[in-house]
Amino acid sequence: PFIQPRPRVVPRILLFLFWTVHGPFSRFLLEEKEKMGGAMHQPSSWLNPKEMIPMTYFNKNAELKQGYNPYIDAAADDMGTQMDVGLLVMEPGDVFTFEEAEKEIAVLLFAGTVTYQWAGKTVEAKRPDCFHHEAYCLLAGRGEKIVLTAKAHSELYIQKTLNDKPFEAVLYTPDTVQTQHAGCNGELLGCMEREIKTFFDHDNAPFSNMVLGEVLNHPGKWSSYPPHHHPQPEVYFYRFDYPHGFGAGFANGEIYQTGHNGLAVITSGFHSQTAAPGYAMCYAWGIRHLEGDPWLKTRIDDEEHAWLWKPDANDHIYQG
Repeated sequence: PFIQPRPRVVPRILLFLFWTVHGPFSRFLLEEKEKMGGAMHQPSSWLNPKEMIPMTYFNKNAELKQGYNPYIDAAADDMGTQMDVGLLVMEPGDVFTFEEAEKEIAVLLFAGTVTYQWAGKTVEAKRPDCFHHEAYCLLAGRGEKIVLTAKAHSELYIQKTLNDKPFEAVLYTPDTVQTQHAGCNGELLGCMEREIKTFFDHDNAPFSNMVLGEVLNHPGKWSSYPPHHHPQPEVYFYRFDYPHGFGAGFANGEIYQTGHNGLAVITSGFHSQTAAPGYAMCYAWGIRHLEGDPWLKTRIDDEEHAWLWKPDANDHIYQG
């Protein structure tokens, strides 16, 4: 005959211990997840919550709205960057005004058609996309009023930082973009072929506390490579030619998947990037100069990968 097994009885002391430990720990994880915008990318920080390290990557693509979308709000938490970062989404007829009392600001057109107005000047900028067309980027000092008017759906990258030095606004156009075709001579078997574009840096804008440019990362290729680092904080804002495109990034000792309209915050370690085959990736790269230590095209190569720079490096790479 079938004998019904006796139910297992969990001693009350075990239940008490479970809920005593599990409850507070679960609440701690939920609280930390909320602080990081719903995503935990720092499992090592769980080991010592008193030593939380900055979040490396996050994506607000699913919650973007018409108007200004802050990614980094320095007033709340600059995440170690000393900058504000955001994405301005505009529809035809929209008008948006920036007038920062204490901060310089860079307004970079990713895609669309907008009219820039500042200091009595008006310039219409058109850029269908950031993969086949060069950029327009306005850099303005504190107190400068900028009025943007959209003629079509437009998306603009915004970067700001404190700067008490007054300067005259500068509009960088497709004719003035500095472009370096890197890795295009067969280096590392062509695996790091990309276009590095600089709008302004310490060379042409010594009055600014920032640097801003773009990198066009070809499908299946690498950029910000060979591995290197620098002490100045940096951010990457990613765009893909397909909304579902993706890649991978390395920063702060972590590896993360990149996606359209994602942002990486880089405060330490090498920060190499790669795009998945079939998907082109363009990312804005913004650097904040440090007090007394500006970014002067600073590049500190990781010693263990230094051999990749040698002229005969291809001779030592497996080719089948």
